[in-house]
Amino acid sequence: MAARLLISAAHKSSGKTTLSVGLCRALARRGLAVQPFKKGPDYIDPMWLSRAAGRECWNLDFHTQAPEAIRRAFARHAAGAEVALIEGNKGLYDGMAMDGRDSTAGLARLLAAPVVLVLDAQGITRGVAPLLQGYRAFDPAVTIAGVILNKVAGPRHEGKLREVIAHYAPDLPVLGAVHRRPSLHLAERHLGLIPANEAAGAEAAIERFADAVAEQVDLDALLAVAEAAPALAAAPAPAPAIPAPDLRIGVARDAAFGFYYPDDIEALRAAGAEPVFFDTLRDAGLPPDLDGLFIGGGFPETQMAALEGNAAMRAAIAAAVGGGLPTYAECGGLMYLTRAINWQGERRAMVGAIPAETAVHPTPQGRGYVRLAPTAAFPWPDHGPEEQPGHEFHHSALVDLEADPVFAFAVRRGHGIDGRHDGLVIGNLLAGYAHLRSTGPDGWAPRFAAFVRQIKGGARRAV
Repeated sequence: MAARLLISAAHKSSGKTTLSVGLCRALARRGLAVQPFKKGPDYIDPMWLSRAAGRECWNLDFHTQAPEAIRRAFARHAAGAEVALIEGNKGLYDGMAMDGRDSTAGLARLLAAPVVLVLDAQGITRGVAPLLQGYRAFDPAVTIAGVILNKVAGPRHEGKLREVIAHYAPDLPVLGAVHRRPSLHLAERHLGLIPANEAAGAEAAIERFADAVAEQVDLDALLAVAEAAPALAAAPAPAPAIPAPDLRIGVARDAAFGFYYPDDIEALRAAGAEPVFFDTLRDAGLPPDLDGLFIGGGFPETQMAALEGNAAMRAAIAAAVGGGLPTYAECGGLMYLTRAINWQGERRAMVGAIPAETAVHPTPQGRGYVRLAPTAAFPWPDHGPEEQPGHEFHHSALVDLEADPVFAFAVRRGHGIDGRHDGLVIGNLLAGYAHLRSTGPDGWAPRFAAFVRQIKGGARRAV
């Protein structure tokens, strides 16, 4: 089992993603195989972590995985690495469950992972003492093995902080003190960080973060913390068997659409579907001989001029969907398939396969975990579990949707398309705001592949 550690903080926006990205690259520079993980349903942080480490980042999420499944997935993906770095989400003890079982601390307990606490040091000196003492005492089963001071004002500020910690928590090592610099900032917008697949200069930013970490964090001491993690008694989940594919599924992947879990792509392959990636911004049309289409989430609103400009691609997708090509679209994919996107006073034409327009608002329209119950209109041959978990985070909403839409899901938790339903069904298209995750035997990917295979075999009339 790889050495492991978990990077967390007292609260969100403490800089743990910047430091996690910098740590991944700084350790990789040493020639170490670094396996990144991200707690929760996030897509954006894993993009940065994957790029920094040079290895695919995997999500660990209590909402879509049972605890033992998390342990086995972690064991599988960490097995070939020398160090596993897990980035938490929110604050260490934040979560929905009152007992904290779904918090970052709960994940640290589950994986027996030592925690390195990133402390936002802006405007604080002696106050770090009660904060650290409280965090260490709150849950004795969580090992806070070190602290990295972040956003430090300067050498004098750093000296005071180190003196306070040495006095009140002499057994807690300060693993680093990263000073505040404008260059150590990841740009944000309405849904959080700008994704690495879209950010100009992403590689240069990662190198800056790594330089700062290498200069101001004791990497040897950090690795000693990771190596001191106790043995994890968890059998690795077996890698799925990948059969020879009998399906070709087009997958949009570019600066507009990049929100894909590696589990989902792997599950499609395990279901006999070959993912064929294409670029909605630059390609003149869809790849040849497709049996199905998957358009995931992303930020089509930020690319809407280029999406509108690629009229050939829009026409090809409209013809494919209208001709009955089995299609699944999530969030950004849903937006792209509407007639137009309206944002910041601009209106840009989109595919037009969905009889509605998209309006992007300044505040979230749906945010957080969702639970969906399939309706009788759910089009795939296996409805799956009675309640399907997922998540949503969108500032957009559909407007001017034509009357009497057909929905695949009733929303038990969350917002979906109209507060009560999600998953528009139009012919062989299923498009909704919820992001699903294909984990376990009831995952969406094998069920979608079965639907594509059914249509390909002519068992259902393509509309």
